[in-house]
Amino acid sequence: MRKFFGTDGIRGKVGAGKMTPELALKLGWAAGRVLSRSGTRKVIIGKDTRISGYLFESALEAGLSAAGLNVMLMGPMPTPAVAYLTRTFRAEAGVVISASHNPYYDNGIKFFSTDGSKLDDELELEIEAELEKPLVCVESHLLGKVSRIDDAAGRYIEYCKGNFPADQTLAGLKIVVDCAHGATYHIAPNVFRELGAEVVTIGDKPNGININDQVGATSMAKICETVVSEGADLGIALDGDGDRIMMVNRQGEVIDGDQILYILACDAQKRGILKGGVVGTLMSNLGLELALKQLNIPFARSKVGDRYVMELLKEKDWRIGGENSGHILNLDHGTTGDGIVAGILVLAAMRRHNASLEELTESMQMLPQVLINVRFEGNSDPLASQLVKDAQVQVESRLGERGRVLLRKSGTEPLIRVMVEGDDEVLVRAHAETIAAAVKQAV
Repeated sequence: MRKFFGTDGIRGKVGAGKMTPELALKLGWAAGRVLSRSGTRKVIIGKDTRISGYLFESALEAGLSAAGLNVMLMGPMPTPAVAYLTRTFRAEAGVVISASHNPYYDNGIKFFSTDGSKLDDELELEIEAELEKPLVCVESHLLGKVSRIDDAAGRYIEYCKGNFPADQTLAGLKIVVDCAHGATYHIAPNVFRELGAEVVTIGDKPNGININDQVGATSMAKICETVVSEGADLGIALDGDGDRIMMVNRQGEVIDGDQILYILACDAQKRGILKGGVVGTLMSNLGLELALKQLNIPFARSKVGDRYVMELLKEKDWRIGGENSGHILNLDHGTTGDGIVAGILVLAAMRRHNASLEELTESMQMLPQVLINVRFEGNSDPLASQLVKDAQVQVESRLGERGRVLLRKSGTEPLIRVMVEGDDEVLVRAHAETIAAAVKQAV
């Protein structure tokens, strides 16, 4: 059992529980002792735009130095940029200070191994074991030093652009880019402009506390309105740390992660480069599975969380997978979810097939899916309640084979996620509200 690490590193409210300066200091030291094995003795640290990022950056820096590791600071940079530069600098590890799509008062810490992939469970358990030991500083002449990677943004911009066909441009396209006031604010607009697009930006003025506030991939109303009012061809919405993407077509309709997976799989199949099939999650829309089946493309579901998508991709030796929330993995183009790169791959498909975003998704029919989040406190388990179980059985019997119910605890927040899917949106919403009411009563 892991005491500190969740499904995506360590995350929580700043100054409470796990996310304290004391723990960050000790975590830097513990991780330094476990990860300092390949001999380079350097660790890269990146962060999003939360005001607390300065605090945790300093604490981690001190802990890593105490363990004898040199620290290279990137400043505000997307999570996938940290993964990429960890590989290119041959660092022992990369560290990201971010709570992704959470509000500014939360923060988190997650690690990448030297190859740019997320740490496996065994390494996280080793770090937790070190956390239980007293902090012992190395001798003064062995202390780590700190430097800054001044050209980190430029390096990552060039990497992103390298995923677009060299013989194509985005000239003639008008794109709205929503950076969620997060880590992509100085990256994403430049990537798409340098590829030739006319770019309208929103969510590109971070102040430390406005990250994900009514903007970004988890709050799509503003970008939908802006795409229509600007007469844009499409919109690209990223989350606070840049590893998620949602898109908007010219009608102002949301194109989610499932539809993006469909576009990428169809494009790869037409080009003859699709290896195996597509991995989704338990939350993936049934419409994705049915549409891929029509194309004879295999589909498999993992547990919710991009680390589980990655595990199943590696197990099956497939390349494309992701979540409807916008975590998109294409192992031919990176080792972790990358919102900017996923957007570039969709734009490349549009250019390659001379098609609009609407045309690339028209063959996939999304079934109505309603998700309701119910907050709970403490160590209670509402899903164990007989009241909740009975409500689920009742709804499943009414939906039959053309629908699904999924109840699960969030891996990053104290929430029970109630998902119901079926043919009739009105009935689906009513069923979801019925189960959500039972969960609230159990709470």
